[in-house]
Amino acid sequence: MNSIYSEQELREMGLKSVGKGVKVSRKCSIYKPETISIGNDSRIDDFCILVGGEKGVNIGSNVHIASFCLLGGKGGITIKDFAGVSSRTAIYTATDDYLGGSLTGPTVPNKYLNVTTGEVILNKHVIIGTNSTVLPNITIGEGSAIGAHSLVTDSLDPWGVYVGVPVRKTKERKRDLLVLEEAFLKEISIEQSKD
Repeated sequence: MNSIYSEQELREMGLKSVGKGVKVSRKCSIYKPETISIGNDSRIDDFCILVGGEKGVNIGSNVHIASFCLLGGKGGITIKDFAGVSSRTAIYTATDDYLGGSLTGPTVPNKYLNVTTGEVILNKHVIIGTNSTVLPNITIGEGSAIGAHSLVTDSLDPWGVYVGVPVRKTKERKRDLLVLEEAFLKEISIEQSKD
C-alpha cells in the first residue's frame, strides 16, 4: 500500500478542496476535513495533526508541513504559498486562560471556560524552525524566518529573521528567493503548456 493518500482518497475523505500533486501521509490525522483546503504540490508528513474548525485550515501551494506538527484550526489558519513548517511545530488558534479565572480543557462546558481564539496567518515564504510554537491572533509577514525552538506571541513584520522565547528580530532575511520563485513558476508554466 502507498504511504500517501491519492488525490481521489483525499477528495473522498471530504476535504473542502484538494489541489494537484498533493502528498499527505496516511499517518497524518485529519479532523473536520470539510473545513480544510490544500493547494497544489503541497506535502504533509507523518504524524501531523490537522484540526479544522469553524474558520478552517487553508494551506496554499508548494507548502511543506513536516512530521509531528499540530495545526489547531478552531480560529482559522492560513498558510500561503511556499511556506514551510518544520517538525514538531504547533500552531494554536485557541488557548485557555492560564491565570486561574476559569476552568480549562475540552472536557469542560464552554460556560466554565475563558478561551481566546484568533486566526493565524503565515504569509508567502514564511519558514518556521523545528519545535516552535505560534499562538492565536498572529500574522507572520511575508518571507519571515522563525528560528528553531521559538515562541511567537505577537504578529511579525515581513522579511525578518526572528528567534527566541518570545521571538525577537535579529536581522533582515534575504529576498533572493523571490527571483527563484519567478524562475520556478515560469518553468512549471512551460512544462504545463507542453502537456
